[in-house]
Amino acid sequence: MRLEELPQEPAAPGMLGIAVAAAAVNFFDVLQVAGTYQVRAELPFIPGAEVAGTVQEAPPGGRLSPGDRVMARVSPAGLVRGGYAEYTQARPEDTVRLPDAIPFAEAAAFFINYQTGWFGLHRRAALQAGEVLLVHAGAGGVGSAAVQLGKAAGARVIATAGSGEKVEVCRRLGADLAINYREQDFVQAVKEDTAGRGADVIYDPVGGDVFDASTKCIAFEGRLVSVGFTSGRVPELRANHVLIKNYSVLGLHWGLYPERRPELVEQCTQELFRLYQAGRIRPLVSRQQPLEEAAIALAAVASRQTVGKVVLLTSAVPSST
Repeated sequence: MRLEELPQEPAAPGMLGIAVAAAAVNFFDVLQVAGTYQVRAELPFIPGAEVAGTVQEAPPGGRLSPGDRVMARVSPAGLVRGGYAEYTQARPEDTVRLPDAIPFAEAAAFFINYQTGWFGLHRRAALQAGEVLLVHAGAGGVGSAAVQLGKAAGARVIATAGSGEKVEVCRRLGADLAINYREQDFVQAVKEDTAGRGADVIYDPVGGDVFDASTKCIAFEGRLVSVGFTSGRVPELRANHVLIKNYSVLGLHWGLYPERRPELVEQCTQELFRLYQAGRIRPLVSRQQPLEEAAIALAAVASRQTVGKVVLLTSAVPSST
């Protein structure tokens, strides 16, 4: 990766031009830069799929206008101009006007993780108040959102993490029980905490051995939501085990909803804003680094040195607004 000056092209027909204040660093950005993501962009390309900033150009007659504060999902189809830039473009349907109370740095970390969490826990798993929710990688960007959303839904939340520092982060986020999986068998810990019954809902962005072990501590009629494979191994499911223990395995690819059920995305967005304004959820932004340090930020996320979300800041728009 290298920083370059490029001419600012006018927004394509039907697209919004956005002056970027903040861009989130996601784990899938790491995979895309490494060339191992399922959607491969042609080289050279600008990474970054999640931004917040100010509209500069807008199609006439639309719901958004120049000057509007927004958060947006950009380059959803692997286009060349992503969010790690001072200026980018987004489709109006992938862009949301921000409440004034949400600063740009938090808004950049808000869109994908909380949408994924809400759809995974509510749309797919139908999490109910009083149920037990197990969240893996609870101190990460995806996991931290799920911990907060689980508590907001009235669940008892158990979170796993890979260090003492990250366990403490899970507790601060609201987890009722936080487990260092490097020092303790989380399967046994979940069984002990639930008197042998297991977790009603398991939220798994890790896959691999974590997925396999999760099937050993899932409750009768439990729901295991698979949202990613940061471990690097895609697990194989034993159908006879699903049958014998009477649980469900649910896949979640949030990116399908904006295309197939956009009205649900709007419903989710308004509910997330309500929870934010009520103080029930708030993105955990652990690092804010200048755009020039994008490669350093990606390396930190790839090596799992970070908690919550890392956000890149530009000078295009003051990030505090």
